Amino acid sequence: MDKNFRPQDELLFLALGGSGEIGMNVNLYGCEGKWLMVDLGMTFSGGEYPGVDLVFADLEFIEDRRKDLLGIVLTHAHEDHIGAVPYFAGDLGVPLYATPFTADLVARKLEEAGLLGEVEINIIEEDHGQIELGPFKITYLPLAHSIAEGNALLIDTPHGRVFHTGDWKLDEDPIIGEPTTEAELRAIGEEGVLALVCDSTNVFNPNPSGSEGAVHKALMEEVARHSGKRVLVTTFASNVARLQTLGEVARETGRRVCVAGRSLDRIIEVAQDNGYLEDFPETVDFDTAMGLPRGEVLILATGGQGEPRAALSRIAEGNHPLELASGDVVLFSSRQIPGNEIAIGKVQNQLAARGITMVTDRQSLIHVSGHPGRPELEALYSWLRPHVLVPVHGEMKHMVEQARLGKECQIPKAVVQSNGDIVRLAPGDPGRLAQVRNGRLVLDGDIIAPSDGDAVVMRRRIAHEGVLIVVLVPGETPLIEAIGLPLDEDMADFVAEAQEDILKAVGRLKGKDARDLAAIHEAARLAARRAAQRWSGKKPQVRVLMPGA
Repeated sequence: MDKNFRPQDELLFLALGGSGEIGMNVNLYGCEGKWLMVDLGMTFSGGEYPGVDLVFADLEFIEDRRKDLLGIVLTHAHEDHIGAVPYFAGDLGVPLYATPFTADLVARKLEEAGLLGEVEINIIEEDHGQIELGPFKITYLPLAHSIAEGNALLIDTPHGRVFHTGDWKLDEDPIIGEPTTEAELRAIGEEGVLALVCDSTNVFNPNPSGSEGAVHKALMEEVARHSGKRVLVTTFASNVARLQTLGEVARETGRRVCVAGRSLDRIIEVAQDNGYLEDFPETVDFDTAMGLPRGEVLILATGGQGEPRAALSRIAEGNHPLELASGDVVLFSSRQIPGNEIAIGKVQNQLAARGITMVTDRQSLIHVSGHPGRPELEALYSWLRPHVLVPVHGEMKHMVEQARLGKECQIPKAVVQSNGDIVRLAPGDPGRLAQVRNGRLVLDGDIIAPSDGDAVVMRRRIAHEGVLIVVLVPGETPLIEAIGLPLDEDMADFVAEAQEDILKAVGRLKGKDARDLAAIHEAARLAARRAAQRWSGKKPQVRVLMPGA
């Protein structure tokens, strides 16, 4: 798209991340020549990009138009909504806006990156706080979620109102915070909502997400049921309401709290600095916890997603100062994130082999989702009565299903879009206007690079196929080093045959090709690769070195 493209007398929506995937949320609104960014998140790579931990949306579109970007408004502090801030906010050069808890976590991230003084952070101190940025008037509306200070954004524009949900749920007993009420949401609907840009994560769940208050009751019962045993609870560190519950459970069951995991330590500190967890019990260190009678300690640990370096994984391996023994109990007060099944299964198998009892959310209501099920979506539709539904925060199957549900609930229009689709919300009939470049970037070591760049692509190929190194010196037998090929017992025979093939291939070159280094290099490379494929079925990356050439 032309780098001079700017929104005109219209209201546009553009997702650069988070549409067609769960995670990495980056959303843009365009109006009257200006852009507003909502959230700047990242995701984790899993095994898709070998050697890479963090994945970001490619922000080239808005980087080319940064002079027209007014600010970055953050809905809440989950990593898939704020995790990219330390890597891109400085270059974008615009202010950040967030409520106190989110702002504190972001400030700590910026401080770690050495950018705290370079990025302006504006704190929205009050519920229903408002800011005005160019043609956008933004009102923060607290909604329940699995973190403190989750917010929807009501965005007023000259072309109508957008209700941007962020991540949300309905919860009559949220433990932490006071969500916007049904009456308030109905009043917004009465005033008119042009578009609802809505979380799609749990659209296939036919039931409500459930209440944190119900989790409080279930955790109390579970911990009390295992009296006399050492109990460990693993949960998402960011869920301050759950931490509040666990502190109360520990106190009421006569247990001391021991915290294992830096992310838990950080969240507890930030929460207490911002007026939460004020009555959280004083924690004990690892040595003290191990010295207490087994039924008098409650361990809170990171690692419920099977992260190999997290506390629970190390405890399961027996490689941590905190120890569990046969008969002890681990409560998984968290849901299994898709893609983490194998890692979680490994930890659970290690625990099972040691005779440790496990309880998950399938056995007891010790966890509820932070995202809305179908009844909650239907309720919000009926309260807001939007003219247009734009599903986000989901894979394509989630967004298509939410569009279908919205139409069933009499929302007149639904626009299913993907990352890179510019959607015109108004004026006129809403729909996709254009497609812009959208891609992924990865944090590879200390360098942010394209996910489809040579280094990452080569590493992926090497991970799948292995690598073959050939050292070619005129008049000598080639030296061959095979890495990652399944030829342990046959390696010597393979090397001998590959050496012979290479010499024959080079010897067949005639005339000027016999003196052409590029031709010699290619003949040796192809001969080595064909030999490797013949012996192993693999097509390794082949590097031919010609010293002195």
